[in-house]
Amino acid sequence: MRMAVFNQKGGVGKTTTALNLAAALARGSAPTLLVDLDPQAHLTAIHGKSLGEAHNSVFALYQDNRPLNELAVIWEGVGRLIPAHAELIKVDSIFGKGPAILNRLNTGLQSLESSGGESTAMIDCCPFLGVLSLNAIFASDRILVPVSSDYLSLRGALQIEHTLKALEPVLKRRIERRYLLTRFDRRRKMSFDIQQRLRMQFGAELCETVISENVAIAEAPAMSLDVFGHNPASRGAQDYLALMDELQTARFL
Repeated sequence: MRMAVFNQKGGVGKTTTALNLAAALARGSAPTLLVDLDPQAHLTAIHGKSLGEAHNSVFALYQDNRPLNELAVIWEGVGRLIPAHAELIKVDSIFGKGPAILNRLNTGLQSLESSGGESTAMIDCCPFLGVLSLNAIFASDRILVPVSSDYLSLRGALQIEHTLKALEPVLKRRIERRYLLTRFDRRRKMSFDIQQRLRMQFGAELCETVISENVAIAEAPAMSLDVFGHNPASRGAQDYLALMDELQTARFL
């Protein structure tokens, strides 16, 4: 199973969700391959992997068609990571938008899986629609869309739905997706208002689980940890476990 964590808006919890959902799966003995496909390389920075070597990052998949298995680094308690690099920002301009490039990640993941690699991959996407995000969408079985609990993110979610529908004729399939409310503050009426609006728009495609605004989630990256490694008893950790359970029950994971 491959899942892209994608939203065209930044600051909604894409990287946090990719990492902590992968960590939740690993606690259930299901190591995950994390793919950092964002030139900002936040996921790679949390891991602590040096950002100084583009040829040892996912950029090498595009530049040299280097096998993903050679690029993967161990992430204790999670699985493995394909690190990102700032050079990824050049992918659109250097390599064009032909089918070979748009399917490069899909081909790389197929090769890794056929050689006995992880059966679950989580792709952390960049916050704009371009060659990298299209690679993730074309390679994925599912898309998880984090939406932070504010009105601008609500508008962004509607834009995502329009984008995914526009891609369906190209993919020749409907892209299975779920929308996930993040940074949910139960003290604010706005959080519940946005939840209600999303429910009216997306129905069962909106996750019942919400990810609460939580100190442990915010603190963990500074320590190069997922939320379970930082504070497994926190509300944030419990929210991500609940999300994993919900997605597995729905056979989305």
